[in-house]
Amino acid sequence: QSLSLRHSSLPAEATNGMHYADLKTTKNQLREQELRGTDSSQSMPSTHTSLHYHIIFATKHREPQISVEWREELHAYLGGITNGLGAHAKRVGGIADHVHLLVSLKPTDCLSDFMRELKKSSAIWVKDSKLAHFQWQEGYAAFTVSASAIASVERYIAHQEEHHKIKSFRDELLEFLEKSHTPYDPRYLD
Repeated sequence: QSLSLRHSSLPAEATNGMHYADLKTTKNQLREQELRGTDSSQSMPSTHTSLHYHIIFATKHREPQISVEWREELHAYLGGITNGLGAHAKRVGGIADHVHLLVSLKPTDCLSDFMRELKKSSAIWVKDSKLAHFQWQEGYAAFTVSASAIASVERYIAHQEEHHKIKSFRDELLEFLEKSHTPYDPRYLD
């Protein structure tokens, strides 16, 4: 039986301060445990993740550029890009000056790389087909979502028009930042 143990078999915390001989011994112990397992109940466990993010980003200078006439088309396009990048778009919504996405990412996905591609591709699509001078604002907000809160976040995103009849985007973002104890510089909220 061929066996390949990569360094990633051990959590980073487990290797901090360990000498090479200790690492080798630990890897050997893992190898022995794996070889001893004769049925699935004794084998090494699989990786299981539940990585959901509520992502929010705005148009440049928060100008109300996302027209009602093509807003749903943009949301569908954002969902398509998300899925095309190997993630899963659970809900996309928003209003004229910003969008919300609830997405599931793989553990190998880098959030900043995902966001760069999502914003770049969608901005190109909007410029080419809807609004030649369109741009997204730099930056974004991303908050982790527990599996038990997914339905609530989906409802929240689906009802953006209603939320923003009584609350500005700035107030909404401030609420998210404060609720999640995320540090921010007020100079960059406007």
